[in-house]
Amino acid sequence: MKILLGVTGCIGAYKAAEVLRGLQQAGAAVRVVMTRHAAEFVRPLTFEALSGEPVITEMFDRPDYAEIEHITAARAVDLLLVAPATANILAKFAHGVADDFLSTLYLSNTNPVLVAPAMNVEMWNHPATQANLAVLRARGVEFVDPEAGYQACGEVGVGRLAEVGRIVARAVELAAGRPADLAGESVLVTAGPTVEDLDPVRYLSNRSSGRMGYAVAAAARARGARVTLVTGPTRLEPPAGVETVRVRSTREMYEAVLGRVAGATVFIGCAAVSDYRPAARSAQKIKKRGRRQLTLELETTEDIIGAVGGAPDRDGRIVAGFAAESESLAEHAERKLREKGMDLIVANDITRADAGFDVETNAATIIGRDGSRLELPLQSKRALADQLLDEILRVRHGSAG
Repeated sequence: MKILLGVTGCIGAYKAAEVLRGLQQAGAAVRVVMTRHAAEFVRPLTFEALSGEPVITEMFDRPDYAEIEHITAARAVDLLLVAPATANILAKFAHGVADDFLSTLYLSNTNPVLVAPAMNVEMWNHPATQANLAVLRARGVEFVDPEAGYQACGEVGVGRLAEVGRIVARAVELAAGRPADLAGESVLVTAGPTVEDLDPVRYLSNRSSGRMGYAVAAAARARGARVTLVTGPTRLEPPAGVETVRVRSTREMYEAVLGRVAGATVFIGCAAVSDYRPAARSAQKIKKRGRRQLTLELETTEDIIGAVGGAPDRDGRIVAGFAAESESLAEHAERKLREKGMDLIVANDITRADAGFDVETNAATIIGRDGSRLELPLQSKRALADQLLDEILRVRHGSAG
């Protein structure tokens, strides 16, 4: 997967380095093209160091170069991503102006194009910009629209560069070019931690960031599924095109899942659900008051995957889940697979610093009820998500056959 990243001149250019890193973590090789004004905000050396590739900044950077570089560069990639994209570059693209390397490359490009605009709110709302957007959308250019918020100019409104994770996720979807092999499936995914309140200030929870579940939801949507994401509290932006249901406690997640699972053909339990909650929640903040110990009485929470996997009316629904373990990984995962009626389980070793909770990467073993076992090396969570979906399709086709 190869991506050409175009960077244009605005304050959001510094976030392009984060976009580059995110693309690399998703398994993409990235080369950068910068406009002259972009180089005023971030030096090309930054992107060269991160990408390991020379950065192109001018049409005639290398006069002795034997090939027509704006054509060869466009042909060598799977996607042209421009992030951030200024109002100026949108106008050039819309009207066929080719007066620098990036705009010339755009005209010679035959691959998908994804643009993440960033500009002042009034520039974004201007009729000229909106007309240019309409022209480009009609030509098939894809957009990750800007977000509302406080801007560098001091104003508040739509125009701030979209969250990096959203840009990366959509770019990977387009560059990977996966077929819509989940079209017709309705996928219900849980993600993130659940939170069990002890009093108005304190709670019991865990270190789950939600990244794995969000990656699964994004991957399923990119492959044509209708996706509902039931998520505990996270800092992540939901994937585009996914129905998102926000919950806090295990009981709320349980009710949200059971209220929607009848319409799902696939259920994937990625959430790190709290196993226990306080038997009684204090209405007031619990005071220390000189005591040296505090004993908490806990009770078990609802078993979400068990309820879904053990339902008598599954009607062909595939059920998958995760097992985060610190010891006897395979043994515990296989027991959970059987006891909860799952078709597949993803076993995670949470003692690894580079996999599992609150990191961008994961390594796992996918174990099937049919005795299958797939060892997955360390990789991005998005890549692992696609391999899990591949296994789900294998189960589907096997059961259908």
